[in-house]
Amino acid sequence: MSTPPVAPLHPHPHRLHGNTRPDDYYWLRERENPEVIAHLEAENAYLEAETAPLKGLRERLYAEMLSHLQQTDLEVPVQDGAYFYYTRTQEGKGYRIHCRKRARSRAELGAAPEEVLLDLNTLAEGKEYLSVTTVEPSPDGRLLAYLQNETGSDLYTLRVKNLETGEPLPDHAEGVALWGSVAWDATGEHLFYVTADATQRPWRLYRHRLGEGGPDPLLYEETDETFRLQVYPSSSRRFLFARSSSTLTDEVRYLQTNAPEGEFRVFAPRVRGVKYELEHWGEDFLIRTNENALNFKLLCAPLARPERENWQELVPHQEAVYLTHMRPFQNHLLIEGRQEGLTQLWVRERASGRTRRLTWPEPIYTVGVGENREYRASAALLTYQSMVTPRQVLELELDTLFMTVLKQDEVPGGFDPTHYVQERLWATAEDGVRVPISLVRRKEALEGGPAPLLLYGYGSYGITLEPGFNPNRLPLLDRGVVFALAHVRGGAELGRGWYEDGKLLHKRNTFTDFVACAEALIAAGYTAPEKLAAMGGSAGGLLMGVVLNLRPDLFRAVVAQVPFVDVITTMLDTSIPLTTGEWDEWGNPTDPEYYAYMRSYSPYDNVEARAYPHLLVTTGLNDPRVAYWEPAKWVARLRATKYLHGSITKCQQRDM
Repeated sequence: MSTPPVAPLHPHPHRLHGNTRPDDYYWLRERENPEVIAHLEAENAYLEAETAPLKGLRERLYAEMLSHLQQTDLEVPVQDGAYFYYTRTQEGKGYRIHCRKRARSRAELGAAPEEVLLDLNTLAEGKEYLSVTTVEPSPDGRLLAYLQNETGSDLYTLRVKNLETGEPLPDHAEGVALWGSVAWDATGEHLFYVTADATQRPWRLYRHRLGEGGPDPLLYEETDETFRLQVYPSSSRRFLFARSSSTLTDEVRYLQTNAPEGEFRVFAPRVRGVKYELEHWGEDFLIRTNENALNFKLLCAPLARPERENWQELVPHQEAVYLTHMRPFQNHLLIEGRQEGLTQLWVRERASGRTRRLTWPEPIYTVGVGENREYRASAALLTYQSMVTPRQVLELELDTLFMTVLKQDEVPGGFDPTHYVQERLWATAEDGVRVPISLVRRKEALEGGPAPLLLYGYGSYGITLEPGFNPNRLPLLDRGVVFALAHVRGGAELGRGWYEDGKLLHKRNTFTDFVACAEALIAAGYTAPEKLAAMGGSAGGLLMGVVLNLRPDLFRAVVAQVPFVDVITTMLDTSIPLTTGEWDEWGNPTDPEYYAYMRSYSPYDNVEARAYPHLLVTTGLNDPRVAYWEPAKWVARLRATKYLHGSITKCQQRDM
């Protein structure tokens, strides 16, 4: 057995509210310190030494996972005006290729010639790293705007390509935010973009006129450091929306795309606790809001008179239905939401107001609105999958609700869905609340009694864990491992209230729900503590850290991916990206009540002298969300405090 790295102790007490928190490993945040890099490299060496006996198994698992991936693939083309846009992958090449075909209908695509817009494989040549996110053609199809990054951070460069000549334009902008940060006007002469501040928070909106040099005009600056800014077009492309969002509050500005040099107008001023999003449908704005509606309701306001006194209710609030999104078409409205713990879709006719919910063939599934770029379309693209059904792209006739499967992801390597079964179970939390669990397994997995089981959890920010298909699970399932998702509070699986009950001063519900799920799976005979593993990343890594302190006896092994485990220190450090925007999720520890609550569960502050399960902890040296030093400090304290059954820590020198 190799010798684990030992980090030297350098006392660094944190004092606040009359409480002292020792932090002997605070020095590990000194990124430029050669001793820090040496310690991280020693952790990597320890990982390699400890896992050396598993090399053969690891290589077999990787080969099997690769065998289930369709390396040459073509996404369903999406109509946008005179063109159908799509991406494809090619075996042996690591990046996507963005393409289009000119056609009047889907039936003509087979005979239409392909035009390659952006081959990321060519773009990546000679580069150590490449990420391209937004790829947005201009309304007339002559130009292509895209975001490119070569460092692994969340700051991108906006570039523009002339699709008629194939040449790049000199127009560009630096420091552009990762998502929701680029939009065209109606003419294709102006680009709107959002840049990020020093903490990588999107905050400034600019307008660029193509071909013009000099500084671009600043249109809006979001000065509240708890808010993030994004810009995006309405589904009709008639309006641009600039949305300022925090965990609790929204404020949306709007501008007609045919008047790009006009001023953005505030639709409804921000009110703390009121979330809303805006869309355009015919002669109305659509407003999805939680004002006096925990699970949101849908309103409309005339374009000519959008003041609050003219708002009307389209879809009222329902306790059992959580409205999550809306996608207007010229004559129909697709409404996304959740009911009975699962995703749902409704179709509303504009003329009659009739609303119908779509039905699905399996008891557990995930459905959503796919990429749709044509507002006047009479059919919409949807996506559907389950834990045993690979992702499908469906075409829905909006008048008749007739659905056609345009594509189902291929799974090479002999996948047969009849060999697997998916189930929905319920655990009872310590306060009596029923917590859903989704799982998938081979049909024969339990014939020999309790099976090895991997329980995955997250439970923060209202992010839901959906029961979807993942071909990488197949090598585990085929070895008799059961895979389960714990839909704990802090997510939004059962509505907005499910999220509210797992944040701030209710955060412990997230952790005890996960423990209840583990106990329920053991009690039902699916697994046993000596066969149970847990896994989670980022905020899910926090979940892993807390659960380890609460009930280490329940688990044989735990994987904590980039875990957020030093809660108080991070929430006090406003220089770290995203911190200020997180106070509405976790609380601000400068408040004594929140400080005491965080102190009660923060994994780094609650390590005890006890036996812990086998651990694999990962981090990234340049991770912009969870700094590498949190996992590194946590593991150092775990080692110093109590022997682990088997601790393995991995620090990657690049982003995950």
